[in-house]
Amino acid sequence: MSKVAVITDSNSGITQTQAKELGVTVVPMPFFVNGETYYEDISMSQEQFYEYLEQGADVTTSQPSPEDLMNLWNETLKEYDEIVYIPMSSGLSSSCGTAMMLSYEEEFEGKVFVVDNQRISVTQRQSVLDARDLAAKGYGGEQIREILLREKFESSIYIMVDTLSYLKKGGRVTPAAAAIGTVLRIKPVLQIQGEKLDAYAKVKTLKQAKATMVQAVRKDFESRFYDPNGEKFYIEVAYTADNTEAMIFKKELEEEFPEHDIVVDPLSLSVSCHIGPGALAVAISKVVDELQ
Repeated sequence: MSKVAVITDSNSGITQTQAKELGVTVVPMPFFVNGETYYEDISMSQEQFYEYLEQGADVTTSQPSPEDLMNLWNETLKEYDEIVYIPMSSGLSSSCGTAMMLSYEEEFEGKVFVVDNQRISVTQRQSVLDARDLAAKGYGGEQIREILLREKFESSIYIMVDTLSYLKKGGRVTPAAAAIGTVLRIKPVLQIQGEKLDAYAKVKTLKQAKATMVQAVRKDFESRFYDPNGEKFYIEVAYTADNTEAMIFKKELEEEFPEHDIVVDPLSLSVSCHIGPGALAVAISKVVDELQ
């Protein structure tokens, strides 16, 4: 039986401390604050990041260098036979494409399996946990990749952003639309299914946004997955900056779906660079058949 290592990036929201506890490895995604490079949970904390945002800092994202990634893979393969690498969705970053290209190098071929299962944040985190559990059950790297790819569209994220300014900067919305949204105080609810980030609804209050997201999850369960109570799904909440509303939202979701133990986690800083503080999200992802 092959010894399989599971590696992801910090877009999964898994911290370095959590990674050690979970038995996985997390590649820190680099980002820039006022032109200087930082790494989440290594050279900058969540608290420091949002302090910079309050001061109007300029923030942008990047990807790990190919050399750093290959060095990590080589070091890992000294102890493991295979690697399952789960980066953020190729539809949202070029880092996945870079990793796939590197995995075709002779030294990694048949040893490193890159999973482009179109996920990010808490759904990406769940894929990492699934891969770890599948490896523990004796599945090889290629088998794990095939299982995760089979399930890649069995998830959804609904996210409310508090401001459109960060999406405008990243080119997700036009400056005119962002200006109108600011004047009208619109809180857009966005949807991520697969590689697409789409507008789902426009509301004006947090209460309306949460109700819209709950209804969207219920609709997915009933009409998309034909599992009315989501019995075969995980439900997770994510947020940026303050977790107060996230914990309230968790209780509201538990009342709506009482059979679920709902996890709450902060969004990674590299994701927060694009959506800013005050965001709130709910995500669902299907339990893979092999782990039921």
